[in-house]
Amino acid sequence: MEYVTLNNGLRMPNLGFGVYLVTDYEECKKSVLEALKNGYRLIDTAAVYMNEKAVGAAISESDVVRKDIFLTTKLWPQDYPYEKAKAAINKALEKLNVEYIDLLLLHQPFGDILGAWKAMGEAVEEYYRA
Repeated sequence: MEYVTLNNGLRMPNLGFGVYLVTDYEECKKSVLEALKNGYRLIDTAAVYMNEKAVGAAISESDVVRKDIFLTTKLWPQDYPYEKAKAAINKALEKLNVEYIDLLLLHQPFGDILGAWKAMGEAVEEYYRA
């Protein structure tokens, strides 16, 4: 697997496994487990995909340790105001059953992106593990 080093020093795999449109819980969990078993280390989901719980369950059940998985999720524009963004980040952590998210993106960057950006910055301070 090839990696790129991000500005914060994290190494992100160049190839990832996305679960867009995989809304069935068991199918999503099984797909992520198989992806991890077959060497994928970047898993990409989003709140709007409605499968973060299945992704989190797969990560928990996998033989791959969490620190070796690069987990990406996204905030949806309705959650961009600061308070909503803070709640959405906590909800994502809860659904994914993880202590941190490696990459958090704004799914469609319009609206109150400054509020979301502020909440994301605070989350980095609170949850970031170097």
